[in-house]
Amino acid sequence: MKQTYAKLSAALIEHLKLSTPPLAISFVDQAPADAPRIGGDMPEPTEDGRTGAVSAGCVFWMKAAHATFSTTAADHANCNVGSLTHGFRTLEEAATGADVAALVESGWVSPEMFPHIPVVAPGHRAVVYGPLAETTIDPDVVFLRISAKQAMVLSDALGGELAFEGKPQCHIIPMAKNGTPAISVGCMLSRVRTGMPNHEMTCALPAARLADIAMRLADTCAVDGTVAAYAAADKARFD
Repeated sequence: MKQTYAKLSAALIEHLKLSTPPLAISFVDQAPADAPRIGGDMPEPTEDGRTGAVSAGCVFWMKAAHATFSTTAADHANCNVGSLTHGFRTLEEAATGADVAALVESGWVSPEMFPHIPVVAPGHRAVVYGPLAETTIDPDVVFLRISAKQAMVLSDALGGELAFEGKPQCHIIPMAKNGTPAISVGCMLSRVRTGMPNHEMTCALPAARLADIAMRLADTCAVDGTVAAYAAADKARFD
């Protein structure tokens, strides 16, 4: 298994020229022994009781580039939006948070949007994050940090199957888990919390479709290479 995912990770890196490794995200009842709990001290809770291992679950995307670890609902709990999308809180529970109230008051979201946000179905007790090449369990989602050019290649390879989304950025995770590959242009909430570079977007792919996606990317890159050579030669006439 590990060898297969290592090869698929290498294929994604090669075809897309990724600068950060693909991540495996797995929703599980029990984390494997080689995925220790994220750990660390949690800050004092806010007045409405919010705290967690990180300020929002999207921060785990940054940490998982370097290590495999597991998280529980408590680790995600500082962000009600992420807790909702990852199936750790119901809509009714998330809507009572002071963080959600602040987002509504700012005009960033409206309550009418909430029922339409994709979410992971409840039933898991943990989420495991880590480099795809190192996973020892079958992931649900493969997560990528990408540039505009890489988004172009993915769009060419997947066509109308690829969804382009906005805020909240984390809702592409349940979309991919439910079978829809999706790119997010990001959201201000996540960009500030993660420190993600301004030029990056994110992509979530259904792990079950990864082998087919890798083959389609290979075909797309071969065609793009031919077109690039033509364009370069044609451009040279004007240089």
